[in-house]
Formats: sequence, structure tokens, C-alpha cells
Amino acid sequence: MKKRYLYEVDLMRCIFIFGVLANHVTSAFIASLSADSVPGLVLLMTHLLLHFTRMGFMFVTGLVLFLQYYKKEQVNYLTFWYKRYKGGGIPYIFWNGFFLIFATLVAGQVFNFHTWLNDWYSSLIHGNQFYMYYILVTFQLYLIFPLLLKLFKKFNQYHILIFAISALIQLFFLIWAKYIYPGMNHDNWPYLLKYYGNFVLSYQFYFIAGGFVSIHYDSTQKFILKYRKIVYCLTTLLGFGTFGLFYINWYVLKLGQHYTELVHQPYLMIYASLMICTVWCLSLAYAKRRTKPSWAKFEKFVSLSSKLSFGVYLTQTVGLTLLAYILLYVKNYLNEWALFLLLPIGYLIVLGTSWLISYILYKVPPFGILIGRPQKLRRNN
Repeated sequence: MKKRYLYEVDLMRCIFIFGVLANHVTSAFIASLSADSVPGLVLLMTHLLLHFTRMGFMFVTGLVLFLQYYKKEQVNYLTFWYKRYKGGGIPYIFWNGFFLIFATLVAGQVFNFHTWLNDWYSSLIHGNQFYMYYILVTFQLYLIFPLLLKLFKKFNQYHILIFAISALIQLFFLIWAKYIYPGMNHDNWPYLLKYYGNFVLSYQFYFIAGGFVSIHYDSTQKFILKYRKIVYCLTTLLGFGTFGLFYINWYVLKLGQHYTELVHQPYLMIYASLMICTVWCLSLAYAKRRTKPSWAKFEKFVSLSSKLSFGVYLTQTVGLTLLAYILLYVKNYLNEWALFLLLPIGYLIVLGTSWLISYILYKVPPFGILIGRPQKLRRNN
């Protein structure tokens, strides 16, 4: 049976990866501006609007995995694990090691092999360097994925109940993460509980939501399109509501920047869920129109960028490092409003650099394996 291809997922991947880079570029500009200046406060206030991309990636990952494996009568999980850990593991191992060398050289420090080896090992087991946490989380997801499949197959009459319970668990977890966790002593906690942002169960709702939508794709698609105007309106209202969330966190609760901008907040779960629905609706509209001649160039760009999305995520550190040095230089010559207005240019620098590096690796064998897109080497007869 021919595997179903969802062209809307291509655009979803593009929107989410481009949004991830926008998030990180904004963080770089916030770090270069004074927190008490008007431009700095504007970026801080609007930054919460971008806190849906991480959840979007988790949703798409769950959707695609269930699309590939749910309808199979039997799944060879050893083959599944080998394929998935190889595809993500080689880039994960390489880029962690490469960027540690890159960071040492860029900082003008002397390279020490023993120090690098220890740092490399630490970054691999913790996933706490160069935005690699997402890959560590997906590795955990692959490990428990057979259990999720069996859960949905065994209780095939209770999928809505599974979805609802998952949502409630996620909501209670986020209440704990924001209001209880900060006041607790975590010194002796296991790593994945202490740094819960790297733990797969911190995102379980988005994976399960992706799986639910995948299993019931036609009916959920029909439902979301029927109420898409309501979805757009609610998403817009919740987007404006993030300004109120910032005000409460910053001025009422007197939280620091970390907890003010924290992605693990109850409100952001609801906002991110609606944003995912909005992106899905827009992507469905794209899938319907993509074959029209006037859409040909855009369709080609989306298709290619979707293939490069994992590579863009992996290589963004190069563009962000370049941006950091540019900001360090120009901030001495520009006032804060002028620096603020450079944000779109900074974004294009990071996106363009990451996209170009990924494209080159994608096109030049055998380097595609470094972005999860291995090429077959041609043999000359």
C-alpha cells in the first residue's frame, strides 16, 4: 500500500523551523539591549508570541511517526530503533563535537583534546548545548514509542479519552513547573527531572495530539476546517493575551526574565495548541493550492526547505554565532532603537546562513548524513 503523503506537513515544518530561528534571533537581540529600555521591553513583551514553535515540532513528530507505523499490523521495533537512532544519532554526535571545537576557536582559546572530549561526552548525555535538547527529547520518544502505539491500539475506542487525559496531565504539569518547581530544592534530583525541559514527558501532550490527529486525520481535518474562522479568532485573541501574561509575570509577580519568558506555562499550552491548529489550517490551504502554476516557485521552496528543516535546526549555531559578533560590534555605534530595527536583517542572516549550509550538505555526498538526509554515492563504471 502506497504511503500517504501530507503536503501540508511540508509547510508546517517550514513555519515551525523558521519560527524557531525567529525565537532564537529575538533572544540574541534581547541580550544586546538593556532590559529596562523601551526597545528591550518591546522584544521581551512580544517574545512570548513565538513560544509555539517547539510544541509545533513535537506535534509534527508525533503525527508523522503515527502516520508511518500505526496502520502496520506488525512493526519490527529493533529495525525502527536502528533507523531512527542512526538517522538522528550521527548528526547529534557530530554537531555536538564540531560546535565545541567551533566555539573554542571562535573564542580564541587554545584547543585541549581532553577537555573537549569531556565536554563532548557531557553535551551528548545532557543535550544541553547548541539547542540539541530537541534531539535528546526525540530519542526518548523513540524509546517509548512502541508503548504509545500499543496504548492507542489497545484502547482504540477511547482515543478522545486518552487525548483529554493527556491534556489534563500536561496542564497540571505546567502549573507545577511555573508555580511550584521554582520554590523547591532540586540539588539531588535526577537530571531529567531537574532539567525537565529536556525530558520527553514534559511534551507528552503534543506527541499524543499528533498521534491522535494522525489516526483520525480525515475527521479531524474536516472538523478543523469547518471551524477554522473560530480557530483564527481565538488564536489572535490568545496572541494578544500573551502581552497580558508578560505584564502579570513581569510587573505583578515580579518574576525574572527566565520565568517571565518560560515556555512551560499553562497559558502557553492553550496558545500553542491554537497556533498549531492555525498553522495546520493555513498549511491545508497551501496543500490545496500547491499544484496551481502561480504557486510553483513557492511550492518548490517549501518542498526543499522542508527537507532541509532538520539541517537548519542543527546548523543554526553558525548563523547565531555570526549574528552575536555582528551585534557585539555594531552596538558600539548604534543607539538601541537603531539596533532594534536591525532585527529583520539579523534574522535573514541567521536563516540564510543555516539554510545555505544545510543545502550544501544536502547536495554534496556523503555529507547529507549530517543533516539526516543521507545520499547514495554514485559509482563510476
